[in-house]
Amino acid sequence: MTELRSPTADGVGRAAGKIAAILPPTPLLPLDVEGTTVWCKAESLQPVGAFKIRGAWHRLTDLSAEERSHGVVGVSSGNHAQGVAWAARRLGVAATIVMPRDAPEVKLAATRALGAEVVLYDRYTESREAIAARLCGETGATLVHAFADPWVIEGQGSMGVEITAQLGGQPSRIVTPCGGGGLSAGLALACPDAEILPVEPEGWDDVRRSLEAGAIVDVGPNPPPTACDALQTMATQPINFAVLAERCRYGTSVTPAEVRAAQRFAFARLHLVIEPGGAAALAAVLAGKVPADGRTVVILSGGNTDAAAFAEVLTRDD
Repeated sequence: MTELRSPTADGVGRAAGKIAAILPPTPLLPLDVEGTTVWCKAESLQPVGAFKIRGAWHRLTDLSAEERSHGVVGVSSGNHAQGVAWAARRLGVAATIVMPRDAPEVKLAATRALGAEVVLYDRYTESREAIAARLCGETGATLVHAFADPWVIEGQGSMGVEITAQLGGQPSRIVTPCGGGGLSAGLALACPDAEILPVEPEGWDDVRRSLEAGAIVDVGPNPPPTACDALQTMATQPINFAVLAERCRYGTSVTPAEVRAAQRFAFARLHLVIEPGGAAALAAVLAGKVPADGRTVVILSGGNTDAAAFAEVLTRDD
């Protein structure tokens, strides 16, 4: 990062203004869950199919002319990659994205189609942070971290500003998919009166365990395979945890079957294609793992999934 600072509520407000100038608010859709209305924020309808466009735009538009001339480097399994690539193309900035070899092909293809250079790595044997640091050192590019960046956190928080305007006030709680905690932290800054509930895939619930321990705990060795590629982070970072520890009382995790059930539910009831990671928050609500009332908001964070994989989810009986 070019400067060390903490994300702020004022920064969220500034990011929201920049986002509103170029993108319409995503819909906040009512959904009946066993007689209770919950509100679903359809971030899958963003131009890149995910909320990550928010943080990327806020970060890149704050770069100086000198910084823009050297380009940017991002690390991502696909959604942040597309957000950075989209913003970079619009601003005329060169972008290189470090992506795992096992990222969904639809995300790899979309990132390349937006004009970014993709550098592949093995997520189990190589460090994407080390690769990104090397690339930044060689070119002078600015690292745009997927979640541990104050601008990115503030940009993701712009979603909370939209939600508040759409509801006519802050929600009682926001249930959100959680990987590294950038979105959860941004929402906490944007909606200080709402309960923020991060939801992670089973076996990748380091944020949940970190909140319980009062200190950052990583995923640990040999985490299980998960279809929630967007939420596969080994550990949150101090810049995120500083916000989460203050604002999130607890988190929860969801099983693969619960995620698939949520994908099917969103497709049947809302007519939306939601990727596994993007359905994690809805999965927790449907499974009764978090409370819901008429002012509960559920974040549907992305919809970038391979057609064949989504078709298999729809036809499974589990």
